[in-house]
Amino acid sequence: MTTFPQSLPGSSAPVRMWLPTHELEPTAADQVRAMSRVPGIEGIAIMPDAHAGKGAVVGSVIAMRDAVMPSAVGVDIGCGMTAVQTSLSLADLPDDLGPLRKGIEGAVPVGFSAHSGHAPILSNPHHRRLRARTDRLFGSFERLTAPGVNTLEGRAIAQCGTLGGGNHFIEVCADERGLVWLTLHSGSRNIGKSLAERHIEKAKTLEWNAGLPDPELAVFIRNNPDGTVADEWNNYMRDLFWAQDYAALNREVMLATVQSVLASALPGVKFWDRVSCHHNYVAKENYDGVDLVVTRKGAINADRGTHGIIPGSMGTGSYIVRGLGYELAYRSASHGAGRRLSRGAAKRQFTIDDAATQTAGVECRKDAGILDELPGAYKDIESVMSYQADLVEPVARLTTLLCVKG
Repeated sequence: MTTFPQSLPGSSAPVRMWLPTHELEPTAADQVRAMSRVPGIEGIAIMPDAHAGKGAVVGSVIAMRDAVMPSAVGVDIGCGMTAVQTSLSLADLPDDLGPLRKGIEGAVPVGFSAHSGHAPILSNPHHRRLRARTDRLFGSFERLTAPGVNTLEGRAIAQCGTLGGGNHFIEVCADERGLVWLTLHSGSRNIGKSLAERHIEKAKTLEWNAGLPDPELAVFIRNNPDGTVADEWNNYMRDLFWAQDYAALNREVMLATVQSVLASALPGVKFWDRVSCHHNYVAKENYDGVDLVVTRKGAINADRGTHGIIPGSMGTGSYIVRGLGYELAYRSASHGAGRRLSRGAAKRQFTIDDAATQTAGVECRKDAGILDELPGAYKDIESVMSYQADLVEPVARLTTLLCVKG
């Protein structure tokens, strides 16, 4: 029986892995070793969905002291998931979910599409609080510091409540009891990307980053030599936390929109408490009395009692989980199944026939545009869950019925 955590030979800082060492691809292992040599690194936890990323490994938790690595957060700042259980059961759903999918696709812009201004749902008097939250967030837009972003406010408003592309999705699922859930996955859209790219490029110019093995590992250090807080640090942290708030708001606006579509199709539906979690983000946390900056790059908070969402892939469903607060993992768990094939490899390997086979029973697109997102491009979610049994406990296993992809 495999025991966790495992270590990674050749690392300079402590690395604890919830993945068998031989299952970590060589490129990802080299990235972890390079990450362990970055100034300010306190330790790294590798989740069971880990795979190579740009600079930093996807599926890693990076704990730093008075330092932060902007490219580890990546360009989709605050990307994460939201789920809500409904009052519906499987028996309440129509046999043909096609019209419901088309209704969702018609209400939530996907890919590069956006609203013409604020999302229409924000004009609904039932969502006054959500509109007030939106107004508060954009009331602080002018305080963002990254060069040139002042021209992007209109686009950020129009993209709030939109899905985007890649691995983002909206799903209708059912749990083991036959109860229906809504889940969605998205992040901070173009504004998060623009903020991230500008700060990453700034970090690469700083003198202490000159000797790094990969410029993508560039960091901001909190303090100047005289002990004052560095402007670059303050600027990045301000923009970062704004983008994380935007990502959470984006998901809330989308969820309200999808709930409205479902309520129109199935009047009388009710929605219970939601679960929401970032999985590309930074948090200030304390471990053993030490204040640390923790970056979860493809990982969720799994503090004791905290609920989170761990998706598999389109067609394989998701888990609702409860955190167990494992300190050695920096109270974290995986953010999904993790890619097994790169997007390019998946597009070369799979066909439209594979799309039909691998998504059988799921109401979704079955065209060439989803080949890189097929279940076969991802690791087995059940194996991933088994490796992190001491990090989270399952609360519900969701099976996908309908999937909208960006």
